[in-house]
Amino acid sequence: MSGDDEQQEQTIAEDLVVTKYKMGGDIANQALRAVVEAAKVGVSVLSLCQKGDDLIMVETGKIFKKEKEMKKGIAFPTSVSVNNCVCHFSPLKSDPDYTLKEGDLVKVDLGVHVDGFIANVAHSFVVGATKETPASGRKADVITAAHLCVEAALRLVKPGNQNTQVTEAWNKIARSYKCTAIEGMLSHQLKQHVIDGEKTIIQNPSDQQRKDHEKAEFEVNEVYAVDVLISTGEGKARDSGQRTTIYKRDPSKQYGLKMKTSRAFFSDVEKRFDTMPFTLRAFEDEGKARLGVVECAKHELVQPFNVLQEKEGEFVAQFKFTVLLMANGPMRITSGPFQNELYNSEHDVQDPELKALLQSSASRKTQKKKKKKASKNAENMPGPATEETETTEIQSLRHILLELVPSCEDTAPRHEGEVAKEAYAQAEAQEAKDEAEVKVDCPPSRLQLQPAPSTAGVPRGPETDPKPLHQPLILLLHCGQGRPT
Repeated sequence: MSGDDEQQEQTIAEDLVVTKYKMGGDIANQALRAVVEAAKVGVSVLSLCQKGDDLIMVETGKIFKKEKEMKKGIAFPTSVSVNNCVCHFSPLKSDPDYTLKEGDLVKVDLGVHVDGFIANVAHSFVVGATKETPASGRKADVITAAHLCVEAALRLVKPGNQNTQVTEAWNKIARSYKCTAIEGMLSHQLKQHVIDGEKTIIQNPSDQQRKDHEKAEFEVNEVYAVDVLISTGEGKARDSGQRTTIYKRDPSKQYGLKMKTSRAFFSDVEKRFDTMPFTLRAFEDEGKARLGVVECAKHELVQPFNVLQEKEGEFVAQFKFTVLLMANGPMRITSGPFQNELYNSEHDVQDPELKALLQSSASRKTQKKKKKKASKNAENMPGPATEETETTEIQSLRHILLELVPSCEDTAPRHEGEVAKEAYAQAEAQEAKDEAEVKVDCPPSRLQLQPAPSTAGVPRGPETDPKPLHQPLILLLHCGQGRPT
């Protein structure tokens, strides 16, 4: 990325960027729910993937119609991975399909972008699970663990926290349910047109991965796709041997392709998808696409998203959400239709710190209310004078003056700033001349006061009462919002 590009980088500090993220998030949530609702016994995975992708293209086509040059659409092709399949299963029409069965643990993963601003989401569920007959056993364990990991991340991924805090929380939660986070899986920072940013959160790192993985602090105006994958097995994801159908162009690589089919394929990729992941299913001629991608992948012009799996008989659950780290708190823009009552696990989180974290509210409205309450409590507590308390003190002391000198009430009211300036001027005059008396002008009468801490009373006059002089009256000469110029 050039210096000019870096200077022009758009972030969520701009309202329009936030709007684009939220619009993409809404469409991603809509597509996810449509796929989940359609995932019934006897339905094919291919049809579900097509349904998700078609809905995304239709809905993104309805927005920013006047912006002809703006790219929008699929940021990650719909993939539906079942049971021990970890991720990225999105078959072609020419590939063997899979038909859903009662009790299958299904993971739906997809993404949407609007002008390159990406909203990703993933959700897991058990086919046929209901409130009357909830899923139980290892399927319930792994889904509950993965869901709680997402909830913990929602509370931990915020400015000032470290990525390592999230990693440790995930490992502890997974162990509480006798499960294991998939080793080495990464959650990425998102930027415009970039789905795999520099900052990452790693799951269950090996010793070497722990040494190599870069620690990072979350900062305001960053965006993350938080991706959780939990297994009932040992947490090792292996290549399934199935055809890879999802790829992403690597803009840092260059190579002169030899085959005409490969050049035509790569040119189409650049025009339609830029740097976003795509599926070979999106090409009119799948045969030519399958042929053209081979040379491109061989020379690393495109990166494959291989279909991964756990051991046969194990189950893997996935949840993913996109979060904007706004200045006023994290904003989650994508999520799935999770229902606690559909899963009955016999395990629970035992760590007291994690339990307290998960029981705390993740609502931005709740956090705002807490901040307001804390601010009010701080105002009511005694402590060093602030500008606001000083102004209030001036007002109250001025009322004391008016009580002592009734004739002042007949004059036009003066602003607190004028009172402060007058007080400062007289205090400076006192220090310069070292006088024993301080004169406070209050037209049309004149009141002479003895300096603190003297207890001498106020001299009687025709319109004044012999009220005692209190220390707060003298404070008026020293309180204010700043020394006037």
